[in-house]
Parts: sequence; structure tokens; C-alpha cells
Amino acid sequence: MKVNKIIALRLMLSVTMIVGFASCSKKSSSKNASRATGWNVDSKNASSSKKQVAGPGLVFVEGGTFTMGKVQDDVMHDWNNTPTQQHVQSFYMDETEVTNFMYLEYLDWLKNVFPPSEESYKYIYEGASPDTLVWRNRLGYNETMTNNYLRHPAYANYPVVGVNWIQAVEFSQWRTDRVNEAILEQNGYLKKNAKTNDVSAESSFSTETYLKAPTMTYGGNEEIVLKGGKGARKSPKAGKDGIVAEQKNVYAQRSSGLILPEYRLPTEAEWEYAAAADVGQREYNIYKGQKKYPWSGSYTRSGKRQSKGDQLANFKQGNGDYGGIAGWSDDGADITNAVKKYPANDFGLYDMAGNVAEWVADVYRPIIDNEANDFNYFRGNRYTKNKIGPDGKVEIVTLETMKKDTLSNGKVIVRSFPGQIAQVPVDENETYLRQNFDKSNNINYRDGDKQSSKYYDFGSSESDTDKEKGDKSMYNSPKHNVTTDSLGSMVRKYDRSSKRTTLINDDVRVYKGGSWRDRAYWLDPAQRRYFPQDMATDYIGFRCAMSRVGPKSDKKKSVRN
Repeated sequence: MKVNKIIALRLMLSVTMIVGFASCSKKSSSKNASRATGWNVDSKNASSSKKQVAGPGLVFVEGGTFTMGKVQDDVMHDWNNTPTQQHVQSFYMDETEVTNFMYLEYLDWLKNVFPPSEESYKYIYEGASPDTLVWRNRLGYNETMTNNYLRHPAYANYPVVGVNWIQAVEFSQWRTDRVNEAILEQNGYLKKNAKTNDVSAESSFSTETYLKAPTMTYGGNEEIVLKGGKGARKSPKAGKDGIVAEQKNVYAQRSSGLILPEYRLPTEAEWEYAAAADVGQREYNIYKGQKKYPWSGSYTRSGKRQSKGDQLANFKQGNGDYGGIAGWSDDGADITNAVKKYPANDFGLYDMAGNVAEWVADVYRPIIDNEANDFNYFRGNRYTKNKIGPDGKVEIVTLETMKKDTLSNGKVIVRSFPGQIAQVPVDENETYLRQNFDKSNNINYRDGDKQSSKYYDFGSSESDTDKEKGDKSMYNSPKHNVTTDSLGSMVRKYDRSSKRTTLINDDVRVYKGGSWRDRAYWLDPAQRRYFPQDMATDYIGFRCAMSRVGPKSDKKKSVRN
């Protein structure tokens, strides 16, 4: 009996200790416990487990390596797309090109917030409007498209054209703000329907302004910019000393996981990688073969039984042949076509060949310098920082400080809107002793600067070189100039110099993909061309991209037998 009592007592002690250890372990491994300090962390602010959601209209593109510039023929002998091995991070891209309907939504917002009838705002709407005259041809009757293509509902789902590169960038910025504005409203950080009922030129939403200075958003209106979001904590009560502690983290932040990265134009590497969609023809970890087009095979017609003989893209098939013989097996379009009329590629992206060519973010240069970088390649970086005012706070753009740019063709475009944070180039405070960048403008890095010019004299001083250089720069392109005289009239100065040797400069941008005006040769994703960033055509449109934050892919990789 005595022995049994001792055994029972020992068992009870063991069970108690096990339960104790289990409870301690449970506490230490609590969901809110920091792995760094063991402290309990407020789960409302700890959002490290949240995954990025795709923004409206976007498709996920898993990154990887690819051969950028692989082509099967180079009949133009440009030698501007020689093969280089590149790696692209995962990102998101618009499923289709930006359509007329999407762009008209942008114009409608601008018209409501910045009425063009008012003198102060007249350049905003006008500067964002597509150039509908791009359809005109000296020896062709295209007035139907000039008058109807942008606004008639029959063309609502057709890709927008007549948009220059600068306008495409501004649309992307506007789209970023509208998407994040809706997200914050849905989560209770902004007053419901303020985005339509309370928005004005002096009171509007900017994503970067909200993140850096939320109390300045919507002109500092606290009735619109709310504290705490959905399920917000109740107002804190006064302590024993009668003092009410100020609430912290009452506005959404990057760490909240709600605010999406910016919509932007894809880089050339991203666009080409997404268009080629090599993921659709790989075996183990190598490509099974070269792809001439965004789809498998070396032909523009479908080989599938259900659609055999149908064209897989909208392009020009020959002189005077923009669609084929009417009635059977043509490509279904004479100019552009509605989006999603042709099969998507293996990433689920439509019209990555044909329909319209597309602007990408890069400044054009004849080479891709993979020796300098082979990861997320991009030429066009201009680093800026927030402008700080005399009061030590970020400076918000006002009606008086809006930036207006007069383009080479005389068109005026507004690049900074009231409510945004003013930007200035980075200076030596950010570049001093850095190894990865040393100035704000990096467009000419290793190409087009003094050191890379054949006229650069390595034995002379930099000032001597500047004096002797004259017109012997790397890219001696025309320099048109537009100014305003004392009466406010526009003065256009066309560069008629006979010494110009190229059209390449820092203001020409790459556009990719064939269009309804192009032969099949240009449907190859590797082909690249350039066009002035402030000019528009009837065959160049665009689509947006968004960077991926977090893991490369959400899918678990499985071993193939």
C-alpha cells in the first residue's frame, strides 16, 4: 500500500510538470510572441505573414531566368538585341492592354476634380487626353477613327492609342492612388465614399502622402482620414494621473500589409520575359527549344483541331493586307481589336504579340549591358527623394507649385498634382561613399557618358573635355526647343542642323511587340524599337505592371519523375 501511494504521488508530480512545461512552451510559442525577444507583439501590427494580393486587372508572373534578345533572324541588321542571360523577379502584369474604357475613367476623374473650364486646371485634362489625330493619313480616310475610336462604346474594350510614354506613366500613378484609396476605404481608414463625394483639387488622396504624412492627406481633413480602421480600438481612457496617452499606429502603414506597391510601366526585361512565357515549354530546368512567338511553334496560325488555321494575333500580313480575305480565317480585325480576342500565352496574358505595340519603362540604347547587371535589368533610373520644407516637414504640391512640362511638340503636361509630395533629385547625402550608385540620373551609366564616348580624352581634365567636346557627344540627336515669349505665345524652334547623326537621346523610350500595322517579324518578343517619349501613334498602347513583394511563388515545388 505504501509503495503504491509513492508511485501514485510520483505520477501526479510528473503529470503536473509535463502540463507546466507544455503551458510554458505554449506561451513562449504564442502567435504574438517575438522570435527575437520573446515579448508579446500586438498581432494587429504584426503583419509579416500577410501575402500580397494581386491588384485589379493584374496576373501573377513568376520570375526566373531567360535569354533576353534571342531571335531567329535579324533582317534589319540592327544588332540591338544580341542574346544576354537575365533574371527577372516575380511581378504582376495587366492581363490585357489598358483599354479606352479604363483610360476614359482616368479622364473622367481628372475632369471632375480639375475642371478644365477653370484657367488654373486647363492643362491637366488637356495634357492627359490622347491624341486622336494620330489616325489621320495624308492619303487615307480615317476620320471615323479620329472622331470615334476613343469615346464610342463600340471601341470601349479596344486598347487605347494616341498616348505618349509620359501620359502612360501619369496614368499608372493615378491608378496606384485610386486602388489604394479604395483599399483604405474598405478597411475603414478613409471615410466612406470620400473618394467621390469629398475629393477636390485641394483635397485629394496620394498614396505616398498618406504613408509619409497621413494628416496632410485630403488637405488635412480629419473627418475623411480616419484613425484605426475597421474594428478600431476605443478612444483611450485617462490614466490615474488624468493624462490621456496619445494613440500610436492609428493609420495604415507599409507594415499593415494593405497598401499595394505602385502600378508602373513594366521594364523591357519584364515585358519580354512575360511575353516569351518560356514556362510553357520547359523540361526539368531547361528550355525545350527556342520560341519564335509568345505561343509555341513557328507559325502564326493555330494548329489546334478546334481552331485550325485561325490567326493567333492581330498583325499586318502583307502589303494592303491587314486582316486577310473577308469571311474566313482572317485575323478578325483591320485596325486594332478588342482585348481577349486571341488566345492568352502560358502566363495568361493576352495580346503580347499584335494588336498594339506597348511602351515599356526603359530608355533606349542599342545594347543591353549584362556585364553591368543581369538582375532586374533596367536603364532609366532617376533617383529622387521627398522635398523637405522650411518647417522640417515634407512639402506638399499645391496649385501654385504644380510642375508643367512643355513637350517638344508644344503640348503641356502636368507632372505633379496638388496633394502629392514634391520630389527633388538625391544629393551627396544619399550618394556619399556608396558603391551601388553615385548620382541621381543614371540613364547614361556605362553608355553615353563622357567616359564611354570615343571622343573622351583620358589624359585631359574634365573641364577641358567639355570645351573640346562640342557636338561630339555619344548621341548627337536633334535638339528641338519650345519656349514662351513675353506675351505668352509659344515659340517652336525646330533643329535643322545637318550635323545630327542619330535620333537616340535620353528622351526616347523602348516599345515592344508587334502591332496591327506590323508584319509578323515584329511579333517576336525579343524585337525592340524606340520612339520619342513625348509623341504618340495609332499603334502604340501600354499595360501596367506591379512588383511582387515576398516569396517568389506561393506554390510548393514538387519533384518530377
